[in-house]
Amino acid sequence: MQNKEIILVTGASSGMGRETAIKLAKEGYIVYAAARRLDKLNELKEYGCIPIQMDIAKEQEIEDAVNKINKEQGGIDVLFNNAGIAVQGSLEETDIDDAKKQFEVNVFGLARLTQLVIPYMRNKGAGKIINTSSIAGKVHGPISSWYVASKHAVEGLSSSLRVELQPFGIQVVLIRPGAISSELISTYVDGMVKRSGNGPYAEMTKTLVEWSKSRDNNPKYSSPPSVIADTVYKIIKSKKPKTSYEVGKTSKQMIWSRKLLSDRVLDKMMLNFLKS
Repeated sequence: MQNKEIILVTGASSGMGRETAIKLAKEGYIVYAAARRLDKLNELKEYGCIPIQMDIAKEQEIEDAVNKINKEQGGIDVLFNNAGIAVQGSLEETDIDDAKKQFEVNVFGLARLTQLVIPYMRNKGAGKIINTSSIAGKVHGPISSWYVASKHAVEGLSSSLRVELQPFGIQVVLIRPGAISSELISTYVDGMVKRSGNGPYAEMTKTLVEWSKSRDNNPKYSSPPSVIADTVYKIIKSKKPKTSYEVGKTSKQMIWSRKLLSDRVLDKMMLNFLKS
């Protein structure tokens, strides 16, 4: 039986977005799966998803995608802002253009898409906007300044937006993934090595790369993307979802460490780990 709600999932070509789009389509929702390249979405048609091209860093493609969905369905009931990139490396060695790209995708693209779906939800008096943050949105870390900054921005944007939209019946929810097995791991590790693997931060970078590779796709340390899909489905089904969800291995522990430990103590623990 098909649900009437229209759902847009960004970053649906792989990982968390792909799993979520498939899960929701199987549950009977009308799911638009968005990504930069349509050919990466062909397989999703088998599950009932509707592929749609959208580079979240290109405003025209965002507008075209939303206009297409509005024309075909009348509007979007649930937006899952999942698309994102991880620009890793020391702040000193990261080109400002790369840093700007990080924010174009993770913050400004997310915000522009959200702007375009709000009017329909507001007029309807209902809707859900689910934003993918990260434990990096609460817990800082070395050799990832720009990524951490972008996720802190998503946290602040989402919290303010939650208050703005509450009078209109629109719910804003944050998901903070912990260690999730994803193609993003290899991508950000490569970028980290390229930027900081041979300079003054080489030792830090080497330790972080080895640590990341040892945990990716290891069920002892990382969770499958399906845990995110299950959480998004839970949020959609809930009449009153929580404002945020920590999901995946290490997520809850890291968030609690941020609450319990002072900046100095947490910094010292990180530096001791990098020296070990």
